[in-house]
Amino acid sequence: MQGDVREHLAALTEAGAHARPVRRPTELDDVDAIVIPGGESTTMSHLLTVFELFDPLRDRLAAGMPAYGSCAGMIMLASTILDTRPDARHLDALDITVRRNAFGRQVESFETDLRFDGITDGHEEPSMRAVFIRAPWVESIAPDVEVLARVPDGPAKDRIVAVRQGRVLATSFHPEVTGDRRVHRFFVDMVRAATG
Repeated sequence: MQGDVREHLAALTEAGAHARPVRRPTELDDVDAIVIPGGESTTMSHLLTVFELFDPLRDRLAAGMPAYGSCAGMIMLASTILDTRPDARHLDALDITVRRNAFGRQVESFETDLRFDGITDGHEEPSMRAVFIRAPWVESIAPDVEVLARVPDGPAKDRIVAVRQGRVLATSFHPEVTGDRRVHRFFVDMVRAATG
């Protein structure tokens, strides 16, 4: 609907997936998993409703379809959203509370290196570059949500910025813009494990 769709398609293709955009309920029926990109979460929820995708997507997620959300995608997948508009809808696929624009306005966007459990541990590259653009952070998680990455330093030190709950993965940063395909490969491996 909106956001870094092209960038995610390219990253998923490089990670070995057959990726395509989804804009209609019939297209949703033909995919095994979905990526919800960054963008503006209230606009995304509105467009999902207008294009009659919100309810089918929410149903597929509830039935166990694997999903990955980056930035606004994390917000869309969350069960509770702080600092959003009252008419904004979300998909309830992750039992987390997120705060929209937690790191500040556009001019406060930043990059940092961080550790990502399951990706950077035991690899040649001990960290990955993370790009935060008006990003959310995770305020709280349910017991079965796994924390995969936290901000390593600065005023937001230890804030949660990557999580996984079962078949759903989310990052508050944008790996699709860095050229590092490890998060997308991690997600593709999750999908393969879930779908056989």
